[in-house]
Amino acid sequence: MLNILSALGLAGLCFVAWLGSEDRRIVSWKTILWGIGLQLVVGGIVFGIGSNVVVWINDLLNVLLDASEAGARFLFGGEMSPFVPDPARSPGPGVAGRWLVRTFGDPYVPVPGDRLGPDNLNPGFILAFRSLPQVIFFSGLVSLLYRLRIIQPIVKVFAKVFRRTLKTSGAESLAGAANIFVGIESAIAIKPFLPNMSRSELCAILASCFGSIASSVLALYAGLLRPTFPTITGHLVSASIMTIPACFVLSKLLVPETTIPETFGQVPDDPEDPKDPDKPKPNPVDSLIGGALDGVRMAVGIAAVIIAILGLVALVNEFFAFLTQLPGVLGEIFQVVTLQNLLGALFLPLTFLTGVSLPIPFTETFGENWQVLWECSVIIGRRLFETNIPPYISLAQLAGTGVLTPRALLIVSYVLCGFTHFASYGIFVGGLATLVPDRRSDISALGFKALWAATLATLMTGCIAGLFFTGNADSILGLPTP
Repeated sequence: MLNILSALGLAGLCFVAWLGSEDRRIVSWKTILWGIGLQLVVGGIVFGIGSNVVVWINDLLNVLLDASEAGARFLFGGEMSPFVPDPARSPGPGVAGRWLVRTFGDPYVPVPGDRLGPDNLNPGFILAFRSLPQVIFFSGLVSLLYRLRIIQPIVKVFAKVFRRTLKTSGAESLAGAANIFVGIESAIAIKPFLPNMSRSELCAILASCFGSIASSVLALYAGLLRPTFPTITGHLVSASIMTIPACFVLSKLLVPETTIPETFGQVPDDPEDPKDPDKPKPNPVDSLIGGALDGVRMAVGIAAVIIAILGLVALVNEFFAFLTQLPGVLGEIFQVVTLQNLLGALFLPLTFLTGVSLPIPFTETFGENWQVLWECSVIIGRRLFETNIPPYISLAQLAGTGVLTPRALLIVSYVLCGFTHFASYGIFVGGLATLVPDRRSDISALGFKALWAATLATLMTGCIAGLFFTGNADSILGLPTP
């Protein structure tokens, strides 16, 4: 039943986008059907015949994740660091000692002042000392791989697939494919074509930026969920790939193409193409250092945005708490009103369409299923203001306590995999407008439409995950079989 609900959710989300279309009569339904078809093919590979490939990719990237902590471990305490523990080291008493304590000792009851092991670190410590340094490492690594021209051929393959199937222009196909690996930098690859692009192309490019995540922050999100979702890294990669066709589908519904794009029928070369002999190329070490420095700026920016936005959210909630002192019914109403609850209520219908749970009134499981649906909706809604990181931390905590089902954990993990929040609006809209100042008014006018398209696209990716979830949770999540 839930799988059927997820399948119906695909159509429901398209219908929501179609209602807001600039011109419903000229929507290219061939593009829409091919886009959904591409997502289904990728979903079938990820959860079916290619599940072992996902596990292999996951294990490969986890090696990179573990290696990415070496620098942070050196800076924050060395091999015995309590903040960045060595996975090969088992802190505390050995296995025999633990067995003796648990068998003959009293159960552990924490009291204020206790010093706990790495497994009990506050999520904020994990973010500051482990996740943000990973952003720096991956930013440098991706920059080096781009300089060595290892990523470009992969991007070109994806771009050709998108162009041939979705019939999108070569430039927007290339930008969408590059977004699987990088962020706003993807627009640089198509900078010469930006001045003459149609509004539909600009909207699709912005939606791809909002809907995907850069590989530099993939490690950050994966690190937050690995303890409860061991194969999360491979699934985040698949979510990044699936979301790009979804972004094209939803953006073409909202802003249909009305002209013949300049690059229709061809995929342009990127700026670092060897056919461009005039462009100076940095040496690989320069690229690594430059990428790492970009990662530093990104890590500082992430920390700054979290500090500013969480403080603002707390301030708004303090205002709501003040309103609880109002007399009568008004005061009672504001006892449950918080910004998080308002966003949860706003996203409740869209979260329901993903199929996280199906609360049927007057059944024994109604309360349990309703709690799952509500918690998922609040987590997804919070992303709009708080960025992805606090919601991912809450998702890991709720999954660890058993509040969320494995199905809900999988679907929400896919939905959260995108930069669809207000904090990224300035980065993408401002960044694209900087590249092509003459189109600033068009880009700023399309910004919120692209953000809306990307939000629906990430929910659509969650529907794909829900559609293929077969109930074999341990295998999909990578948990050890009991």
